[in-house]
Amino acid sequence: MGVTDVLSRKTGVIVGDDVLKLFNYAQEKGFAIPAANVTSSSTAVAALEAARDKKSPLVLQISNGGGAYFAGKGVSNEGQKAAIQGAIAGAHYIRAIAPAYGIPVVLHTDHCAKKLLPWLDGLLDADEAYFKEHGEPLYSSHMIDLSEEEKDWNIETTVKYLKRAAPMKQWLEMEIGITGGEEDGVNNENVDNAALYTQPEDIYDIYMALSQVSPYFSIAAGFGNVHGVYKPGNVQLHPELLAKHQAYVKEKIGAKEDKPVFLVFHGGSGSTKEEYKAAISYGVVKVNVDTDLQFAYLAGIRDYILGKKDYLQKAVGNPEGDDKPNKKYFDPRVWVREGEKTMAARVAESLDDFNCTGQL
Repeated sequence: MGVTDVLSRKTGVIVGDDVLKLFNYAQEKGFAIPAANVTSSSTAVAALEAARDKKSPLVLQISNGGGAYFAGKGVSNEGQKAAIQGAIAGAHYIRAIAPAYGIPVVLHTDHCAKKLLPWLDGLLDADEAYFKEHGEPLYSSHMIDLSEEEKDWNIETTVKYLKRAAPMKQWLEMEIGITGGEEDGVNNENVDNAALYTQPEDIYDIYMALSQVSPYFSIAAGFGNVHGVYKPGNVQLHPELLAKHQAYVKEKIGAKEDKPVFLVFHGGSGSTKEEYKAAISYGVVKVNVDTDLQFAYLAGIRDYILGKKDYLQKAVGNPEGDDKPNKKYFDPRVWVREGEKTMAARVAESLDDFNCTGQL
């Protein structure tokens, strides 16, 4: 038995109850799904290729900056227009191409801080329009990140957005406890270290507020997470805190299951396999991986350019002769593909680390 045995839609972008079934199955079988940030068709297919070859489900997510990049850096993002249009375009592209890879895909948006809420509003408009026509939202899920704000306002606002998403059975991921470091224009590099650790009472308060609205939600709880890469030992992760969160909620609500909360691991790049394994054992079903994938994509292109530099100085003429053409070396389809290969290899590594390989 595998993931596809519990899903009504076996391949392509999944939504609603299938997302819930996927995360339930992940908790039951002890694996998490890597969430790859994508900014282009090239990065999207690199991640899809890895998941296909590893026979794994996958989360593809687009950030605010990633959406703007999809639209093109030459397009103004005044009023979040480029980020909205780019994220819509990226979603349609992924919906069109994902079935070709034969795996289930959760289509998600990444961090949406308070200042970026107009972006989320625009995407929900698109979701509702798509739902009206197709009976499902454009995106499987969204993330709202109000962790920098006061807790009560964070919860109250998240509830408001979940109420909007609920009629579409759309998933909503929220964050409590700040993730350190910097990502996509949100800088928490100088945040108080204590703010990186979420308390069990906070998880319970969130669970009670959101579960009254919909079962389609997950919580990114801080346990020392930091965005970006860092030297081992410089960041003190405490995934054991997640076990305390689960136990506290279980006791308070009288749950039969040991892991009543769907948890998300942010700032996954640079963490150890042991930290991943521990977090997954405590109910983490999704792990964000961005920085490592960015560097992996660069590495393939960098190594190709350095290795072929004598063939890339001009259109005609190389070490094999002054009249030898170089088109087959500088064609973007050649060197961009090298980045896709190395990124796909890094996604495959995450699939292995998170015990997601072979789960279809």
